[in-house]
Amino acid sequence: MANCPICKKSETVQAYRPFCSKRCADVDLHRWMGGHYAVPAVEPPDDFDTEIEQALAEQSSPDEFH
Repeated sequence: MANCPICKKSETVQAYRPFCSKRCADVDLHRWMGGHYAVPAVEPPDDFDTEIEQALAEQSSPDEFH
């Protein structure tokens, strides 16, 4: 059986699985609501939309042969 992800205790109560108790379940909920488990995001540069539009325009235009 898996350990409690908060306190690492091996005994878990069926009602609070995968946590061992209501306390550990509440600690986990507090961490989620507090943003501790947030996935980091990288903001695109301000001119990102312009760069994408230019790249798409270059792709859709026929290639010129010299």
